Amino acid sequence: MAGEVVLLDFWPSLYGMRVRIALAEKGIKYESKEEDLSNKSPLLLEMNPINKQIPVLIHNGKPVCESLIIVQYIDEVWNDKSPLLPSDPYQRAQARFWADFVDKKVSGAAKKVWSTKGEEQETGKKEFFEFLKTLEVELGDKPYFGGETFGYVDLSLITFYSWFHAYEVLGNINIEAECPKIIAWAKRCMQKEAVAKTLPDQKKVYEFVVQLRKMFVSE
Repeated sequence: MAGEVVLLDFWPSLYGMRVRIALAEKGIKYESKEEDLSNKSPLLLEMNPINKQIPVLIHNGKPVCESLIIVQYIDEVWNDKSPLLPSDPYQRAQARFWADFVDKKVSGAAKKVWSTKGEEQETGKKEFFEFLKTLEVELGDKPYFGGETFGYVDLSLITFYSWFHAYEVLGNINIEAECPKIIAWAKRCMQKEAVAKTLPDQKKVYEFVVQLRKMFVSE
């Protein structure tokens, strides 16, 4: 079942981190190939010719693209330990809905926080907190989004935590003051070895985002 597993990745990628966490949760050994996104490798272009993006999981020579699809694939193929999606069809559908919410809503708002300024950034900050508060309601009093155990929705969102310092400094915001339940949940997730060992240092990410911001904004 294991075979050869290769991950095309980029260290600060929120989406690559998802796949790394899933692989760590399952205890899967794999080769990581770091991509230079300004000079994409022939392998990346061959394995993901449509979107030409990371992450790409290559399992026995066959590529799987898009982070949430990769995580579902990992969960189905290596189904002997640490299930990420619920077994109940309705609960599984709900988990997919909220992970999709993270991708469609949180991701775009978060990008506005660090990559824009002025009115557009203010709109981004407002949306970012609105979406996080929606997730706080969904989390409720549960330790994790799926209940008692770390799962698919947690994995989809926790990677953003590594960028929180960048959002706070560049957006002049305080996430814990606005969304204390999300921060408490994130700290709970960080107690898991697969998460703590995967997420890069927030200060290192901040330094990367500062440079990235220069491509979007002239200060």
